[in-house]
Amino acid sequence: MAKNLKRREFVRKCAEGTATVLLLSTCGPLPSTAEASEKSKAYSPKNHLYGMGIQVNKCIGCGSCVRACKIENDVPREPYFFRTWVERYLIDSDLEAHVDSPKGGYDSFPPLEEEEGGDILRSFFVPKLCNHCDKPPCVQVCPVGATFRTQEGVVLIDEGYCVGCRYCIQACPYGARYMHPEKHTADKCTFCYHRITKGLLPACVEICPTQARVFGELKSPNSPLHRMMRMTELQVLKPALNTEPKVLYSRLDGEVR
Repeated sequence: MAKNLKRREFVRKCAEGTATVLLLSTCGPLPSTAEASEKSKAYSPKNHLYGMGIQVNKCIGCGSCVRACKIENDVPREPYFFRTWVERYLIDSDLEAHVDSPKGGYDSFPPLEEEEGGDILRSFFVPKLCNHCDKPPCVQVCPVGATFRTQEGVVLIDEGYCVGCRYCIQACPYGARYMHPEKHTADKCTFCYHRITKGLLPACVEICPTQARVFGELKSPNSPLHRMMRMTELQVLKPALNTEPKVLYSRLDGEVR
């Protein structure tokens, strides 16, 4: 019982978190404080099932999402820890894929040198993050129950229980977790849980200049994500693993790993 109470307190504190002032100044207009407060009061976890869609053809590799995530969630910058990052895929004339992600895409991507780009047939960018699986391996291996799945389908970590054993980091097939260098606990994307429970968007979605990221309800027909699911064929990363991810990709190239 004490464990469940502590976990509920952890989720409550996440929901009560406030957005960083710097991010607010760069993201454009957000719902008013009164509106967000009203949504927060009426919030009921059982009424939600969240997911994210990523339109690969719209991502320009600008790195805005990576920078916004670090600011919003106080992610350590050095030596390059990430809750979300962007990879660049280069397909050469032999149809071989070459992948780079300098600093996780934090500073965008440098242009290709002439000798590098000479035999490149095409290139594209792929944002990555925790997939918030319905069958998360990280939850299964955690020996103390610090990693758990909420009613809304968001996978979170209770820092008060995490013992830093790294089992979840090793179990994640998407490489989406890291060990926080100061807290010495596992860390990862939370879909900006403290924002979405107030009716706001995750920081990476809010700031994306091309709307490559789409966040919303998986079951609500009025959700932008649900509309995307109806209109576009979507794929998930590593489908053979049967983790049932809730991060869905459109126009995902077969070379993406």
